[in-house]
Amino acid sequence: MTLLRSINNRLHNYMAVPAIVLFAVFFLYPLARGIGVSLTDSNGMTAPHFVGLQNFFDFFQDDRAKQDVRNTVLFALGSAPLLNLFGFLYALLMDRPFRGKAAVRTLVYMPAVISPLIMGYIWYFILQPERGFLFRMLKPLHGGLGDMDWLGGSNSALIVLIAVNVWQYVGMTMIVYLAGLQSIPSELYEASRIDGAGYMKTLRYVTIPMLYPSVKINVVTNIIGSLSVFDIIVALTDGGPGYSTESLSLYIMRQLYGSQTGYSTAVAVILFVIIIIPVAVYLRFMKTREFEM
Repeated sequence: MTLLRSINNRLHNYMAVPAIVLFAVFFLYPLARGIGVSLTDSNGMTAPHFVGLQNFFDFFQDDRAKQDVRNTVLFALGSAPLLNLFGFLYALLMDRPFRGKAAVRTLVYMPAVISPLIMGYIWYFILQPERGFLFRMLKPLHGGLGDMDWLGGSNSALIVLIAVNVWQYVGMTMIVYLAGLQSIPSELYEASRIDGAGYMKTLRYVTIPMLYPSVKINVVTNIIGSLSVFDIIVALTDGGPGYSTESLSLYIMRQLYGSQTGYSTAVAVILFVIIIIPVAVYLRFMKTREFEM
């Protein structure tokens, strides 16, 4: 038995080797190469020269780059919480029996399967001043919402970007929460009713604690997706007006195409750090909460 147990333990270790190899090839190696390139003045054509941390110093001295950090963080602060809030509310609705539930669930989830670039262009034509569908629909308001240039102002454009992103991806968040809701044992709800707990108390003390794994998945994926936003901005505003809605991902692409490979890679490393910090803090927080439970 001891020999058999030893063989099984070794077999389990060997089965982890393919995953470790894939992780090293597709994450650790590119990350190491990226950090190496970020320390050079590479332009993608001539031989690079080592410049140390100069690219990072240049980034923090660039007002446009700092504005892009602000835009990216503001977008994430608006998008990630709303995705989780509306995704959770939709999941609660979809978890209840009503006629036409399958059709509603399909309509909510359908935008998520469409390319964000295509979805952005669709909303661009809807929101165009003078010619867009929304302008024509609200035109009778005379001087109200119908005459607004939604994409022409920096604040309104950012709000539109957040709204479109939430509208498109709320279905994915909903599906994860819905899967979590349907995995909660019905005995817990029955025990809650026997104890005299109402809907809100059951939601607070039974449903939400049991959804912690789903919450963890959704919050992490929404933070990563919001901080690395690219397609929807390209399609709707292209970073404008000016650079008021340009994200770090878009800034990286433009610097790369500007023959500044080393500098753009350094910005990508900075974006990686900006993403990993809130994710690590949140996972640490959730680990503490789970331990307390």
